[in-house]
Amino acid sequence: MTHLEVMHFHPDTLEPGIFVYLFDYQKRDVLTYAASCFQIELEEEESYVVVDLETTGLQPGRDRILEIGAVKVEDGKVTDTFCMFINPRMEIPEYIQQLTGITQDMVRDGEMAEEAFCQFHEFCGDMTLMGHNLMFDYSFLKHQAVNQKIPFEKKGIDTLKIARTLLPDLESRSLTSLCEYFQINREQAHRAFHDALATHELYVKLKRIAPAGQKKVFQPVQLQYRPKRQSPITDSQKAYLNDLVKYHKIELDADIDSMTKSEASRKIDNII
Repeated sequence: MTHLEVMHFHPDTLEPGIFVYLFDYQKRDVLTYAASCFQIELEEEESYVVVDLETTGLQPGRDRILEIGAVKVEDGKVTDTFCMFINPRMEIPEYIQQLTGITQDMVRDGEMAEEAFCQFHEFCGDMTLMGHNLMFDYSFLKHQAVNQKIPFEKKGIDTLKIARTLLPDLESRSLTSLCEYFQINREQAHRAFHDALATHELYVKLKRIAPAGQKKVFQPVQLQYRPKRQSPITDSQKAYLNDLVKYHKIELDADIDSMTKSEASRKIDNII
């Protein structure tokens, strides 16, 4: 097993209703996390992939993915998991490190974004996506897909939209607030794998409180996001940036080879 592979235990090998996930974030390996909260079966046999991302910021196309966490649910039962660090090839902003606990050392040996997306794409197959504020995660994934010329059209279920419909009087429908409201155990907030697990349980809770007339809010809808493909940095931009770095004796916060053409242009404009 590589340092970023996902280990899963088939439910037939465990006590009914108990799923065990082992994950050591410091070693970037699936080793030590146990969850028994999924003694839950959906009322209907549903299949989907719950996904959550941690990123270097809030702007898809400019910011980069740090971590992908996902839970595969088939016929109403958790059957597989996915957890992967991605080397962003840039410095992680301090506030992101404080929020997520993800440090530069933790992602240093992570997969490159291109390989990570290919593995996640294979994990998902043609299944529906689910997330809390799903369009945030989907927009980052779709940017990566477009840049790699990989089709990634998906239907999705957004637990944030469902919560807004079913719980309009709550002051906040953030994942943190909803986990507190439903008393959902959230082992590590703002970590992709744990947030995906929490989102799955939140979905089950929301289905259980929904009146008969609101079942339509749980139907997947086609996700609409059409980013433009980003061209990689040109050879002339690389040469010019390297010359500027040497001349001004500065250090960039991202690997030059990892930049897009537009990112390189912004860096050059900021320096000169």
